[in-house]
Amino acid sequence: MRKILILFSLIISSYTYAQEDKTEFSLQEAIDYALENNRTAKNAALDIDAAIKQKWETTATGLPQLSAAVDYQNALKRNVFVIGDQIIPIGTKHTLTGTATLSQLLFDGSYLVGLQSAKVFLEISKNAKTKTDLEVRKAVINAYGNVLLAEESISILEKNITVLEKNLNDITKIFENGLEEEESVEQLKITLSSVKSSLNNTNRLKSLAYQMLNVTIGKPINSSTVLTENLDALALQNIELSLLDSENKVENTIDYKIAENDKVSKELLVKLEKSKALPSLSAFINGAYAGNRESFNFTNTGEKWYGSSIFGMSLNVPIFSSGMRNASTQRAQINLEKAEINLTETEQMLNLQIESAKSNYQFAIEDYQNKKENLALAERIEQKNQTKFFEGISTSFDLRQAQTQLYTAQQELLQTMLDVINNKAELETVLNKI
Repeated sequence: MRKILILFSLIISSYTYAQEDKTEFSLQEAIDYALENNRTAKNAALDIDAAIKQKWETTATGLPQLSAAVDYQNALKRNVFVIGDQIIPIGTKHTLTGTATLSQLLFDGSYLVGLQSAKVFLEISKNAKTKTDLEVRKAVINAYGNVLLAEESISILEKNITVLEKNLNDITKIFENGLEEEESVEQLKITLSSVKSSLNNTNRLKSLAYQMLNVTIGKPINSSTVLTENLDALALQNIELSLLDSENKVENTIDYKIAENDKVSKELLVKLEKSKALPSLSAFINGAYAGNRESFNFTNTGEKWYGSSIFGMSLNVPIFSSGMRNASTQRAQINLEKAEINLTETEQMLNLQIESAKSNYQFAIEDYQNKKENLALAERIEQKNQTKFFEGISTSFDLRQAQTQLYTAQQELLQTMLDVINNKAELETVLNKI
């Protein structure tokens, strides 16, 4: 049985370690991992926990409160009564008093507003968490796409270098046999050098892209991370034309909800200032036992203890504050008007933002299709110029121009793939659609 328990523990530990040390990610897996491990997302979740505790803290102030106290007094020098020749000490040398007090708030307008505010604060924290999760999701998509872009760019550049090196080798042999000008060799060398420089730079960018992705999803910056997606396939998956026809329900967006939260909180602040003009009522009851001794012998069970108890109520009625409460209420009312203006402004800006995001997404899709066709044309043009060049009916300058056009078309297509993915993420973030 002991061996079985040890084996079971090892299996659980290895599974947990594997989960924590995950290295391979699809895009959705990276998003899910980030929502659990991204530091900003974790703080937003903790803010919700703190808001829940604050809600109970506020609620508890209106519930019964019980406190206890123990007071000890030592009369180092006592007062006395002098009657004739007699000197009579007042009180005893040692006094110990134990008191328990139960208090209850009966009515307080501020407390009622506080309860409402605690609920709103919790709602604000939840909306902030949703906003954070949306931003984290978008950041992961951007970072993931940048890594794929770097990987695809490196792959294409390496293939281009392989072709260029073969071309350079062939043209060098032709030149050495006196059948081609030296300029043709030099032109290819310039092109090859430029592509190699781009490859070196892209390799550096790839390292930075991986580091950014690791930080975004919540892994150590230099962790080994493997992506399982392909940029072209991912771009095709993210072409969703139905998004362009989706209804602009601004009230469902998280930014609108946050602005609405601000308006509600300002309304509660107005109520709070008004409630300060209302009376407050509380009650209490306490019980106490006191022991009076000439020597410190409170543990002696034979000595007497004297009990007492008090019940009381306290009514506090605000009467005159020299206009302070009125000014505070007016200031809160002004802030409420500002929040209402901000809500209207947020609604208008969100409508504009949604339309802009839709436009950008539609353009990204159209541009992707266009650049795909352009690349096919550039490949044919480059191939034709390469054939013409080696047949001696085209110059090295024409070949280099066709190659440069091809390399530009390759990079533009990769960028449009990334634009499709990122613009869809932007539109989904604005619409609060995941």
